[in-house]
Amino acid sequence: MRVLGIETSCDETGVALYDTATGLRAQALHSQVELHTVYGGVVPELASRDHVRRLLPLIEQVLGEAGVARTELDGIAYTAGPGLVGALMVGAAFGRSLAWSLGIPALGVHHMEGHLLAPMLEADPPAFPFVALLVSGGHTLLVDVTDVGRYQLLGESLDDAAGEAFDKTAKLLGLPYPGGPQLARLAESGDPSRFRFPRPMTARPGLDFSFSGLKTRVLLEVNKHKEAGTLTDATRADVARGFEEAVVETLAIKCERALAAQGRERLVIAGGVSANRRLRAVLEARLAEVGGEVFYARPEFCTDNGAMIAYAGARRLEAGAHEALAIVTRARWPLDTLPPLEEYA
Repeated sequence: MRVLGIETSCDETGVALYDTATGLRAQALHSQVELHTVYGGVVPELASRDHVRRLLPLIEQVLGEAGVARTELDGIAYTAGPGLVGALMVGAAFGRSLAWSLGIPALGVHHMEGHLLAPMLEADPPAFPFVALLVSGGHTLLVDVTDVGRYQLLGESLDDAAGEAFDKTAKLLGLPYPGGPQLARLAESGDPSRFRFPRPMTARPGLDFSFSGLKTRVLLEVNKHKEAGTLTDATRADVARGFEEAVVETLAIKCERALAAQGRERLVIAGGVSANRRLRAVLEARLAEVGGEVFYARPEFCTDNGAMIAYAGARRLEAGAHEALAIVTRARWPLDTLPPLEEYA
């Protein structure tokens, strides 16, 4: 089954072609970073308009690289939520219209299910069951996964997501947009022992997260050094490293708790923050000590992309999923409300 995947949930236009018989055939991605940099963040209206400009050329590029004609497609999957509604509508309207013209099914895919299943695109994918840490700019979730569509929410962020905290802290340090990756690079040259920031909600039981207080603690430290005239490049790097260490250790502690509570040995990390090298290194080391394994996608499939949507859509379409012609997008969409594949039989 050849499925075209379309991702337009925020500020990246992603398109990919996935074949259930041969795997990923081609994929392309356009980032809007340059467009939004001048504003210091994503402008929803500009994001939507840029998706309109980029989507068709990217589809033609992917089909050309795969050597597949539109008439050879068997289905189309598009991101239906969560995300920016205007941006979602671009991909949804285009995907549904193209599918209708070709007489093939189209399916709205949950953005976070796409991230969760992205490691399945790798040569050594994780086997079910496992615990997944979905960590991005908009979400921080711990989920017990027993199969595609069988998700139990274990914990989530009560305020800022981890990626959002990275971006906001980067802004406090005067780093350009997008801040998260910039902060991670700056942290590589920082002293991990100079600043010891709190590990939020790790001294109490439970699997929920909270990063707003950590961000405030960093703000107070930065302001103190600004007033004293000591916010040097070295201090900024040390603050970045201290912040990163706090987030990474918090995530690691919660992941270990979740694995122990569910009796799992496999951990999947997915979403934009899963590309963080320090997070990967710490989780790999800590799980190796207890005989566990960590799985993640290659960096290009950690951020938003069409390949993960094509794969997630293909799994559901192949199982018999179908939807009416009405276009439905969701700014918010709980992951654990998705049906398991056997419900389509």
